[in-house]
Amino acid sequence: MSQKPRLKITDVRRVPFKKYQTIGEMEPAWDPGRSRPHDFGAESFVEVHTDQGLTGIGPSVDAKLIPDVKEYLLGEDPFDIERHAHVLRYYAWGAAYHGTAGVDIALWDLIGKATEQPLYKLWGGNKDRVIPYASMILLSSPEERAEMAIRLMEEGWKAIKIRIHHGTLTEDIRTVEMVRDAVGHNMTVMVDANQAESNGTWQPGVQWDYRRAVATSLALQDLGVYWLEEPLPGFEFDKLAQLNSSVHMPIAGGEGLPGLHDFLRACKQDVYDILQPEILVLHGATAMRKIGTLAEFYGKQIVPHN
Repeated sequence: MSQKPRLKITDVRRVPFKKYQTIGEMEPAWDPGRSRPHDFGAESFVEVHTDQGLTGIGPSVDAKLIPDVKEYLLGEDPFDIERHAHVLRYYAWGAAYHGTAGVDIALWDLIGKATEQPLYKLWGGNKDRVIPYASMILLSSPEERAEMAIRLMEEGWKAIKIRIHHGTLTEDIRTVEMVRDAVGHNMTVMVDANQAESNGTWQPGVQWDYRRAVATSLALQDLGVYWLEEPLPGFEFDKLAQLNSSVHMPIAGGEGLPGLHDFLRACKQDVYDILQPEILVLHGATAMRKIGTLAEFYGKQIVPHN
């Protein structure tokens, strides 16, 4: 029985998008007071080419990394994914969002194309659909957010995530109350506090302490909120675990955790009920797959970050 010839990588390219433009400005909830461009499209993406005409595609990588990545991958088999993942992490250690995750994703894209199977099947998944939710970017008034929720419900959305870290706890809870009153239980409501990036002493906008996180969690629990995301700085595992044990509503987070050991520690301490790994912080799909195994072992849900 003849075997298919082994794939060999022939090139790694960073390709600019043909259409990339700034269409306005916005003030995201996680960085209040600072306007930033609202862009259409992205600057570039990465391609990994092979000798059999297959091309893997992934998010962009730092242009400075391309020469080293290309030198390593030329002539390699994309199926040797574990070895490649270790080497790629070496080249971009600590470079979240600007590392080599795009290359790892492109390699998995190649594996899927070579086997003619989507990754969810290769990884043993038994579903080919997920329920999307509309994630709000802006920190809006209660009235504005309730109006938007009604519009989204009329468009057919089944779930919404809203941002709350206004100046007072009262305004935060009023925002969620108005959304719940507007849509009833026709939509699942999630809440994001955007506290994960805080250094513990300062962050843009309002910084929550443990007392505010507890008071907010208990109020949201009474409103039937599906999860509260990132209510405290991401490194405060002890306080997050204490908070998680004090409420029945799931606590979600983990988008800034950079590695498997961080998620293992979070699972052991029961920090989160819902893990939200970010594939670009983790340096790719190889690590993301392992987070899924951890989540299953510790009885956690996994909802990847954007």
